[in-house]
Amino acid sequence: MSPARLAVDIGGTFTDFALERDGRRFSRKVLTTSSAPEEGVLAGIDLLLADTGTAPGDLGLIIHGTTLATNAIIERKGARTALLVTRGFRDSIEMAYENRFEQYDIFMDKPPPLVPRHLRLPVPERIEARGHVVEPLDEKALVEIAQHLAELQVASVALGFLHSYVNPAHEQRARAVLEKLLPGVSITLSSDVCPEMREYERWSTACANAYVQPLMDRYLKRLEDALSERGFRCPMFLITSAGGLTTVGTARRYPIRLVESGPAGGAILATRIAGQCNHRHILSFDMGGTTAKICLIDDGKPQFSRTFEVARQYRFLKGSGIPIRIPVIEMVEIGAGGGSIAAVDQLGRVQVGPESAGSEPGPACYGRGGMQPTVTDADLMLGRIRPEHFAGGTMQLYPDAAREAIVDGIGKPIGLGDTRAALGISEVVEENMANAARVHAVERGKELGGRAMIAFGGAAPLHAARLAEKLDIATVIVPTGAGVGSAVGFLMAPVAYEVVRSRYVRLDDSFDHGAINALRREMRAEAEAVVRRGAPEAPLAESWTADMRYRGQGHEVSVPIPSGELRAGGRSELVRLFEAQYAQQFGRTIPGLEVEALSWALRLATDDPPVPPCPPAPADRAAPSGGSAKIIDPVTGEVVEVLTYARADLAPGHVVPGPALIIEDETTTLVTSSFTARINGLGYIVLTRR
Repeated sequence: MSPARLAVDIGGTFTDFALERDGRRFSRKVLTTSSAPEEGVLAGIDLLLADTGTAPGDLGLIIHGTTLATNAIIERKGARTALLVTRGFRDSIEMAYENRFEQYDIFMDKPPPLVPRHLRLPVPERIEARGHVVEPLDEKALVEIAQHLAELQVASVALGFLHSYVNPAHEQRARAVLEKLLPGVSITLSSDVCPEMREYERWSTACANAYVQPLMDRYLKRLEDALSERGFRCPMFLITSAGGLTTVGTARRYPIRLVESGPAGGAILATRIAGQCNHRHILSFDMGGTTAKICLIDDGKPQFSRTFEVARQYRFLKGSGIPIRIPVIEMVEIGAGGGSIAAVDQLGRVQVGPESAGSEPGPACYGRGGMQPTVTDADLMLGRIRPEHFAGGTMQLYPDAAREAIVDGIGKPIGLGDTRAALGISEVVEENMANAARVHAVERGKELGGRAMIAFGGAAPLHAARLAEKLDIATVIVPTGAGVGSAVGFLMAPVAYEVVRSRYVRLDDSFDHGAINALRREMRAEAEAVVRRGAPEAPLAESWTADMRYRGQGHEVSVPIPSGELRAGGRSELVRLFEAQYAQQFGRTIPGLEVEALSWALRLATDDPPVPPCPPAPADRAAPSGGSAKIIDPVTGEVVEVLTYARADLAPGHVVPGPALIIEDETTTLVTSSFTARINGLGYIVLTRR
């Protein structure tokens, strides 16, 4: 009997759990305890182990993802942090890109830096762009600065010296000095957390890492100690934003790499399902209690990026957030979850999100003090959520409270009845998600037509069919365990790590393929040292990319490069790969311009086992219905009576014609009149447009 494996995903509203044991999967959802997240984690683990008769000693692995770092940045609840910078560059972090991301808004709000000006201190030192020391590090000044930081009770320090990505000697020496003078203070080096050119992004990432490091360090220690006290002896891994597993030690050192850990698990799940069901082009749709995430997956690979913005002041608007330069699965995330709050703006329009009621107080229907209308309240009023089945019947809902909140917050201000107001909330949030998907696809030169949608998360199956209608998508797949989809994805994640280096190279006659091969070997050795801590003997897969551009351009295109040594003629191959990627994104190439590479990234991961194909389902047969319910038709707005089905009663081959509701413990799938649902050979719900 193989050891059991447990996955835990902390979201803004719910904490999800998935347990694999003896080839079976079990799941649970509990409300997130925002003030002390480990309490919700431990309570959910206790419930799930009791449900399954599993003892702590039966577990062989715990995989954990959390939004704690993200929420600390958004809510500005991180540590008191200082930034030490090269003298003369104290305000670079606040000057940012020196542009107006909202050109015509005279009241434009710029995101304030995580470190205020009085905690940004200049240090006499200077290293030039090729790594040569121009001005030695003034250690006497560092001693005075350390005394000042102690007086200010600073808990964390970020070091951001000019050109430290080329030569980190001054940052490393400054850390050694400060560690002696400021015991117990966390210290982050920009050359460690983001060894790339462009000071603003590098220093912003270092500040964010320093800002959340004490918080994450304390949380992970509390969780580890509590698990140990309960008799757990298995290792625990953290899921990173790039969809890989990393050790607790690495997570405590670089907690900024965890900011998108939950959504990454969902992308892993969608990628695996795409392979099982033989779909080359996928739109992954993950809608939970706080946000909705949309990711494009092509040929079994999600889109990867090394840039990400957190805490955007303006929805969808690049430049209005805090830039974080880390490896991340590329997706669009919007404030459109079950707890997203609906309101009427000054022009009489219904607006939904990005503010969320979260778990405390939660939607009005939870009866925990929430007074504002949310998407979950609307779904309840529309009949899509059955109160007696919500959370497996363990959580009571209050329909009258939902109706009162919607009438007072939406209906009365714009003169709509209760069901019309609820339908307005649902339509607005679905159109917001559809628009986000369209913009995301266009910006990356992708098409939405011909894709299949994979929907998971507690709220996604409620809205997936309607979203697919808006995007003209003909196939929607709702996997088993969809309500805890990201946690299920954690169980499929590889142990992985990515290393990035800035190395400017012109792809002309001066190109030295030997130097690039040496750089790749150095990067692989660093990544392998981390990966082998969690996978000592597993086979590894390597992927390599370069950020390249035409000479004179200001931004780069990430270009995948085949793994292995570059040959003597590697320069022309790199140019060919760049031009193919450039043409895919922009529709053309620019003849006669030289190409240059600025940064190189190597990702090393345990090799995924081959995905077994989906077995054929038996011949179609009518599914057994468990009753009926009245819902509001999303197209006509009229009350219609539909059959309801318990997902546990459905088997491969069963057919459910829409409109209908398929109910399970963690979510409900709405099958609209445009779709017919079938259960495939893996037990997944497959909605097909008629």
